[in-house]
Amino acid sequence: MYKFKNKYRIPSARAPFWDYATEGAYYITMCTFHRKPIFGCIINNRVFLSPLGEIVQHEWNRSFEIRKELFCDTFVIMPNHLHAILRIDHPAETHGREKSVVETHGRASLHHYNYGIAYRPCKSISSFVAGFKSSVTRKINAFRQTPFEPVWQSRFHDHIIRDEEEYDRIQLYIVNNPANWNIDEFSNP
Repeated sequence: MYKFKNKYRIPSARAPFWDYATEGAYYITMCTFHRKPIFGCIINNRVFLSPLGEIVQHEWNRSFEIRKELFCDTFVIMPNHLHAILRIDHPAETHGREKSVVETHGRASLHHYNYGIAYRPCKSISSFVAGFKSSVTRKINAFRQTPFEPVWQSRFHDHIIRDEEEYDRIQLYIVNNPANWNIDEFSNP
């Protein structure tokens, strides 16, 4: 197991065979710290954002204005998490990185870049999430005057979307998430 500052560190949850700066569609989920429902509430299957949820909404929309390679196809801000399908559309650039290609069975080639444990390629899903969470945390903590208080869980869930059927299924899940709040795994921390 890897050690960081003489403490154990769990390995990255990202797929080691994939470059998350590669063009493609990604399903992501980010949860609030301890899954506290601070972003709003669900009433009659609709999301009503709190002032903190409105900060998340504003920063989310701003993110796609400043990142030309990143697009949001669908998303929902829930009381204690956010689901989204993000798409990266730009020519894959190596930026001087040493690249190896793994061929797959009739699917797009998987790219692997040889870097250390904590590396986040620029214009990648990981760098986007880190920047977004940081910006939201700063603004929320300024709003509620709670410097250094965590807003998000330290990690996020991602899934590389591999075909249209999977895309459609995930998109339907996201769109229906408010209506399914009572049975959602994130609704009861």
